[in-house]
Amino acid sequence: MTTVYDTILMHCEHQNKMLAVLLDPDKPWAATAEQLQEADFIFLGGSTGKITDEHIQKVRNLAHCPLVLFPGNADQFNAGADALLMLSLLNSTDSQWLIGQHIRAAHAIQDSGIEVIPMGYILVDGGSACSVARISHARPVAQHQIETVVNMAIAAELIGKKTVYLEAGSGASTPVSPAIIRAVRQAIHIPLIVGGGICTTEALRQAYDAGADLVVIGNFFEQHSELIPTFCHVRG
Repeated sequence: MTTVYDTILMHCEHQNKMLAVLLDPDKPWAATAEQLQEADFIFLGGSTGKITDEHIQKVRNLAHCPLVLFPGNADQFNAGADALLMLSLLNSTDSQWLIGQHIRAAHAIQDSGIEVIPMGYILVDGGSACSVARISHARPVAQHQIETVVNMAIAAELIGKKTVYLEAGSGASTPVSPAIIRAVRQAIHIPLIVGGGICTTEALRQAYDAGADLVVIGNFFEQHSELIPTFCHVRG
C-alpha cells in the first residue's frame, strides 16, 4: 500500500511539484469538488478548534485526494484522516509546541494506526502578526537570517524529521523568500514544504523554482476558491 509520504517522495524523485489546499475547521469552506479535483492533498487544520468526524466526512465528500491533518494542537487529532503531520515548531519558546502537545495525543495516535509524518516546522517573518506566533510564543526568523533558517532545517533532518515546513504565517504580507527556499533546499535531503502569503501564480512559481516540493495555500483560497485550478496548473 502506497502511503502519503511515499507519494510525496515519488513526486520529489521525479521533480513533480505538488499543491495542497489548507482548510480551516473553524472557517466556512467555499471550495467546491470541481475546484479541488486537481489538488494533490487537502490539509485540514488551524490554530484553534477541533477537527470532528463531520469535518472529515465533509472533506471526503469534496475531494478524492489524500486528507492530511495539519493540527494546531492535540485536540485536532482525528483518526479518520489518511495521515498526520506530526509537527514540532522549532522556533517556539514554549515546549508545548515542541513536544508537549505531542505527548497529550500520543496514545490516541499510536492506537489509531494513522500514518505519521514527523515534520520540522519553522516560522519565518511574513511581515504581519499571525496566530501561530501568538499562540505558540514563537519568534519568527527574519527573512534576512537565511543561515539561521538553514541551520534549523538541517537540525530537523538530523533529529529524524521526514520533512521541513517553512511557514510565513496565515495571511502573511510577504511569503518565504526564494533565497531562503533555495538555501534550505540545497542543504537538506528531505521534502521541503512552503506556505504562507502565496497569493499569486508568480509567487507560487517562484517558490517552486527555488526548490519547494510542496506548496500549501489556505487563507487566499478561502476568498478565491475559483482560482484553485489555475494555481494547480502552475505545477506543470
